[in-house]
Amino acid sequence: MSLDKILSIGGKPGLFKLVTQTRTGFVAESLIDGKRITVGMTSNVSVLSEIAIFTLEEELPLVAVFKKIQEKEDGGKTSVGHKEDKLKLEEYFFEVVPDYDEDRVYPSDIKKVIQWYNLLHQHGITDFTVEEEAEADTEKK
Repeated sequence: MSLDKILSIGGKPGLFKLVTQTRTGFVAESLIDGKRITVGMTSNVSVLSEIAIFTLEEELPLVAVFKKIQEKEDGGKTSVGHKEDKLKLEEYFFEVVPDYDEDRVYPSDIKKVIQWYNLLHQHGITDFTVEEEAEADTEKK
C-alpha cells in the first residue's frame, strides 16, 4: 500500500487508511485499533504522500524521510521511541536528515514522524520508494 491512501486526521491520534468516499466526506480505518470512522469534508486531513519536512535548501518529502529512517535502521523500527526527550529526538533526527531546518521543524513534528514510521512498519507498510526513483526506474525499462 502506498502513502497515497494513508491519512493524518487533525484531532485524532495515529494514522488512518482511506477506505471509501461518501457524499459528505469519507470513511477511514485507524491503523492503531482498526476502528472505522466517518470524516466530514470540514476536517483537517493530510495525506502522508503530500507532507514534506523543511530542510535548509528545500522541502524533503515525508516518504524520503521514511526511506532514510528505514536505511538507518536496516528496515527495522526506530532505535528511539517517540516519547523520548526533546534532545534525544533532535539528535536522532539530525542523524537521519542532517540538513533539516531546526527553526521550522519542531520536536512535536519529529515525534510524529518517528511515531508514524513505527506505526507503518508495524502494519507492514514499508515500501518507501521515492517517486522520482520509481519514475527513473520505469524510464530505464
